[in-house]
Amino acid sequence: MTTPLHSDIATLKSEIFAQLGLDPKSPTGQISDKQAAEVLGLKPSTLAVWRSTGRYNLPFVKVGRLVRYRVSDLAAFLARRTADHTGEVC
Repeated sequence: MTTPLHSDIATLKSEIFAQLGLDPKSPTGQISDKQAAEVLGLKPSTLAVWRSTGRYNLPFVKVGRLVRYRVSDLAAFLARRTADHTGEVC
């Protein structure tokens, strides 16, 4: 039996808050591009390339030069990208 996607997202959100040292009981809705890169194990410049090319469907908020990511969007992105196998049949 598979776990519903929404519970995976809730778990991932909790893990993201813990990784960044944020209090999940008083969560900030958005995090910086540097924090998002840290969560994903990337460089902020990689996220900038993804934003400009549309390589991955990772929503972001931009006001002027300020870029923010919603923790819920990051958790959903990670849930969509989670795989059980590589697709190869042995």
